[in-house]
Amino acid sequence: MTAELVRGQNHPLPRTRLEIRVSAGTPVVAGATLGDARGTVGGAERIAHPGSPHLPGLEASRQAAADHRLAVDLEALPADVHRVTVLLALPAVAGGPTRLGAVPAPFVAVTGLDGEEIATFTLTGLDAESAVSALELYRRQDVWKVRAVGQGYAGGLAEMLADQGVSDAAGLAGSIQEAVVRGLARSVAPPPRTPDGDRVRHTAGPAAPTPKVPDPLPAAPVTPAPEAPEPPAATTAQPHTPPPHTPPPRTAPGQGGPGPATGGPITYAHPRRQPAAPPTPAPTAPPAPPGQPARPVAGDAGGWTMDERLYNQVWGMFEDLARAVAAYRSAVDFAESRMDQELDRALSDPRNRIGGAGDRAREQARASRDELASRAREALDRDLAQLAAEAAVVEPALPAAYAGWDNPVWHAHRVPMETPMALRIGDLHLPERTDLRIPLLVRLPLERGIWVDSGRTASEAAASVDTARLRRLAMETAVAHAARLLAVHPAGEFSVHVIDPAGSAAGPLAPLVEAGVLAGPPASGARGVAEVLARLTRRVDLVQMAVRARAADSLPPDLDTGEQLLVVNDFPHGFDDRAVTQLRYLADEGPSVGVHLMMVADREEASAYGPVLDPLWRSLLRITPVADSHLADPWVGHAWTYEPPAVPPGSRVLEEVLAAVAAARRAAGR
Repeated sequence: MTAELVRGQNHPLPRTRLEIRVSAGTPVVAGATLGDARGTVGGAERIAHPGSPHLPGLEASRQAAADHRLAVDLEALPADVHRVTVLLALPAVAGGPTRLGAVPAPFVAVTGLDGEEIATFTLTGLDAESAVSALELYRRQDVWKVRAVGQGYAGGLAEMLADQGVSDAAGLAGSIQEAVVRGLARSVAPPPRTPDGDRVRHTAGPAAPTPKVPDPLPAAPVTPAPEAPEPPAATTAQPHTPPPHTPPPRTAPGQGGPGPATGGPITYAHPRRQPAAPPTPAPTAPPAPPGQPARPVAGDAGGWTMDERLYNQVWGMFEDLARAVAAYRSAVDFAESRMDQELDRALSDPRNRIGGAGDRAREQARASRDELASRAREALDRDLAQLAAEAAVVEPALPAAYAGWDNPVWHAHRVPMETPMALRIGDLHLPERTDLRIPLLVRLPLERGIWVDSGRTASEAAASVDTARLRRLAMETAVAHAARLLAVHPAGEFSVHVIDPAGSAAGPLAPLVEAGVLAGPPASGARGVAEVLARLTRRVDLVQMAVRARAADSLPPDLDTGEQLLVVNDFPHGFDDRAVTQLRYLADEGPSVGVHLMMVADREEASAYGPVLDPLWRSLLRITPVADSHLADPWVGHAWTYEPPAVPPGSRVLEEVLAAVAAARRAAGR
């Protein structure tokens, strides 16, 4: 599965022969430098750029372009090379953009030679910079990894090369830009695109279908026709890949074969080159009988892997349900409004307000309202039945990261080798059909922390639960989320720390403690709180400084650079002002370097801090330990009911999963 990196995150490289693909949307200069163990580049002979594109084990593009492919052979690099840094810069041409903030965010993907993506990184947040260190391949203890860097330089290539220790960086940057200008002067402008979107039509047969323009929000899954399946559409996190080339059919001379005498465009395809195998299309449903909806199929959505297709299908179901219910509610509101208008018109004459005429007018208006509402309900029931059938097919096919605790996939769970693209943190439903639940999936790595609200005053559902029971349910919910996060990450790449100042969560924490999967015993008391916060704050500081200084190899050997989760119970008990400040720092700065926060707290109990903690609450995703309609949908105005993930009563699936995590850690020597 492709790893979608954020700034500072790393990922192991399973291969040594790689391609680095760049998609920038505007012409950029792409190159790479070879650095030693300290990241220092010896000189111009260690830089691949358009003027000198070939180095041992490395080949760069010869000119500025919107798309690049850099070839890297890690085994062919010189023995003293420990770091390969990919550089992007805007070409210094008249009339061109001068800052990266004015162009689309560049997208970089590390792939195998077969095109399979290993890791991707989108360089967001750039502004006045005209050059950027996109990512780096680095060797540590004879293992190669890729790290997303995203370090921009307002001084351009010269400043970037000087930062890597290149002498006469300004002169070298000038020679690179001169080579780029010469390459642009020799280049030929591409022909204009044909109206149907194809650059070259290879046969004289029917035109290929026009590519669909995506809606502002992803539309419902569309099943392609069986006779002409299309490749699955790439998601926003993937670069656009053109459809595979189809070679022209054999034709007799003078009957449409390639050549200047033909009536159609010329094809430049090599006659002996075989086309690459197209990606496996999403499964399609068998044709349904006439007049009946198509039978649903799991994975019937866009994507390059089954997990990605299921992820997109789940969110497509969410949007279909939102649209269907919004249309029904709008139709009912229209029926009510129309009834009021008809009654106003009929009863505006005082003579119709009494007697049989007024009663008949009221009956007709209500009958018209009921008919419109009934027709809207029929349409809604038809849509809901189709979604329920799709959910019944999709739910059993979900992988463990997307599945509920009652799914049999958890009983045969094995700790994966790669981190999944998303995680299920609960279910969503609407009052029109409460048994139709849509999994709530969040992307990994987590971009924000989670707040499990243990307060009774936040909702009516919580107010009906005893305070002690509600707090226990909140901690059990946090433990279930922590266990799921441990189970879906590779062994040793995700650690969980717990702060329980008063020791009140010993019962809910028992599965994690007994399995031995915590990074250490739950911290209690003011001293324990201070030690855990100081250790995680130090980790965030060191990783941030290493990323900014490009000195990741200088991190202390005992520093765990894997993903970290801090579970805090009964906040703010046991926290002084310094601890509160450190907690806010972890919530703001931690996610970018792999430190995440999960708080079990009642906001009312922290009211003594006043508005100081408002940014903290706003930065966290609020969920509840009981079903509650608190998740607002600004798109259509729905209030979705959130249902927390619950372990089936009497089931030991949680203990079995944690035992598998512990066994995988022992096998990996972690």
